[in-house]
Amino acid sequence: MTRAASFFLPTTLAGPSDLRMRGIVDDHYAFLHRSLRRLGVPESRVEDAAQQVLLVIARRLPDVAPAAERAFLFSTALRTAADVRKSLGRRREVHDEAHLAAERDPGPGADERLEDACARRLLDEVLDRLPMDLRAVLVLSDLEELTMAKIAELLGVPPGTVASRLRRARELFVAEARAARLRLEGDCP
Repeated sequence: MTRAASFFLPTTLAGPSDLRMRGIVDDHYAFLHRSLRRLGVPESRVEDAAQQVLLVIARRLPDVAPAAERAFLFSTALRTAADVRKSLGRRREVHDEAHLAAERDPGPGADERLEDACARRLLDEVLDRLPMDLRAVLVLSDLEELTMAKIAELLGVPPGTVASRLRRARELFVAEARAARLRLEGDCP
């Protein structure tokens, strides 16, 4: 759990709702963080978006069945990611995340960081071009490595719909990756 996630909840827990919320954060925060990032939230905004999602679940906790917490988090993350992406489009801010990531990461060498940054940039660009319904299924399947049955449960759609979306998402991903590589050819090794 990140430092920001630990600030979300009080250190002393009083009631069952507090204990349940602490469990949700402990069990699902890493998944929530990865999901938001992979759904197009810039790294600089992920912590704020995660806090928004956690605030929603905290308010709606009595309405969320214990077995449906992860699905609720992901569906809320989908909407939050869309809102963040829309607001960024309106603000027209420039986010040079490759530069920021390079400053924070003292470990690998410059060549390794450049390759990693190019790969992340390529992945982000390709994922950004996918429709959200296809993107969500692809992220859950290929990046989170969830089964189709689990994805169907999380998204509340039939397994056949998941299979169809995943097939279309992979086809579109391959096509978009080829185009993105051409666009990034001069910028990346």
